[in-house]
Amino acid sequence: MIRKDKIKFLGYLFLILLVSFFFTLLISPNTIQIGFVPSIIIFSGIIFLVQWVFFIHSYLLNSEYYFDLVGSMTFISIIISAFLISDIKDFRSMVLFFIVIVWAIRLGSFLFFRIRLKGFDNRFSSIKNDFFKLFFVWNLQGMWILFSISPALISLLSEAKNSMGILGYVGILVWALGFLIEIIADYQKMIFRSKKENEKNFINSGFWAWVRHPNYLGEIILWFGVSIISFPVLIGWQFLSLLSPIFVAILLIKISGVPILEENNKNRWGDNPEYLTYIKNTPMIIPRILKIKK
Repeated sequence: MIRKDKIKFLGYLFLILLVSFFFTLLISPNTIQIGFVPSIIIFSGIIFLVQWVFFIHSYLLNSEYYFDLVGSMTFISIIISAFLISDIKDFRSMVLFFIVIVWAIRLGSFLFFRIRLKGFDNRFSSIKNDFFKLFFVWNLQGMWILFSISPALISLLSEAKNSMGILGYVGILVWALGFLIEIIADYQKMIFRSKKENEKNFINSGFWAWVRHPNYLGEIILWFGVSIISFPVLIGWQFLSLLSPIFVAILLIKISGVPILEENNKNRWGDNPEYLTYIKNTPMIIPRILKIKK
């Protein structure tokens, strides 16, 4: 007999696949076709198929080592394939191709080497032995990839092409800002953790003095940049792809990122007065620009 929690995750899984299916159908018109099928539908299927294949590997070997790497490699393979089959490789397409590749290589390699050094990923501690929960997480990654990459994918595969214009260059600047924030935040935390005297301390310096999760702030901003670059090419239901950065924000803030880290931090430093003061005075994601720190 299937337990209630298993039924709940099966329901979540069905919702992920259903939403992803209809989202793909809605954004697929006016894009390059492969045979009689819009290419975006094929790419969406490939995204989920890759996650399912590596889920089997992950479950059988009881390993989460390749989760983030597979996600990044999926981004890279999809964006390269879309670029290669696109009819017109305009400047917008080349920019989107480049920034998605750069972001995926940087983040994927960083997360992969981090887990190799650490030996485990806290997100998987309680789920990697649970078939239903683990399968749900791999499908959630598929949905994340689909929604995140959708504006860029539409731009590359669209039958309509427009000049970059001012908006396109604004998008590049927004992406660059987010990318730099994410890189610097990750670097600051890596350096902090590398020092033996900080082994039992929490980071509250650099960008981490302004917000508790600056790397996630950078991630959200850069996907807003991708959406801004892609905006002039979108038509009709394709404007749904502008949900990309909002979906990333919800995923990081409410589901897979912040809640897990906040819980782990609370367990480690919940009785530390300095940490309690830090979380009280430091915003989670959005910095208080006008606040003057004493």
